[in-house]
Amino acid sequence: MAKAVVQPRKKALLSRLNRIEGQVRGVARMVEDDRYCVDVLTQLSAIKAALDALALQLLEDHAKGCVQNAVRSGEGDAAIGELMGVVRKLAR
Repeated sequence: MAKAVVQPRKKALLSRLNRIEGQVRGVARMVEDDRYCVDVLTQLSAIKAALDALALQLLEDHAKGCVQNAVRSGEGDAAIGELMGVVRKLAR
């Protein structure tokens, strides 16, 4: 069911991804510089939180856009099943 869509918050999503990419590069530098493990782990925790927030935003946009449209067009069961599969992956 992978369809091309227009992301309603594309600019904001890309901005967040660029920020996360910078954080990951920063952690790589920390490892290269033999920084204290707890400092590296703290930064990894921040990256994970940023990725989780990004995933939740995408999930909300998907539910309000793609899933809602699928329900209106009579394809709701499949879209809800796909949505729940993604939720299960994110909940791990």
